[in-house]
Amino acid sequence: MSSKTPVFDQAFIQKQRRQLTKLREELLRSMKAEEKEETQLHSQSVGDAHEAEDDAQKLAMLEIEGTAVARNIERLKLIERALQKIEDGTYGFSDASGEAIQRERLEAVPEAIFTLAELEAREAKDDPRSAAGKKI
Repeated sequence: MSSKTPVFDQAFIQKQRRQLTKLREELLRSMKAEEKEETQLHSQSVGDAHEAEDDAQKLAMLEIEGTAVARNIERLKLIERALQKIEDGTYGFSDASGEAIQRERLEAVPEAIFTLAELEAREAKDDPRSAAGKKI
């Protein structure tokens, strides 16, 4: 179904806007808290005597947190895009194909901008383990 006619009523769109706005606020709050915690850890360790194991643990923790921050930034971009799509009147349609995104998917992942099939195809393409088109 590639029809560009609206498939969602205004009540659903408004509910999604509220949900997206709430998610954006939560992500921003979380990112600020993580940044503050990282700054505090760094400032505490500057003057302290410490062992190599402590440094290794802190580096590992920072790497894990860095990955989480990167995911949060990516999700924040999707949320912003979805909010823009609401403003443009294109919310609920794939950015890739213009196909309608299932309502159930939007309820579960309000920032979805691709159909599930498109997302899975993109992930398979980006997954180095799927060189032969198989997921391991």
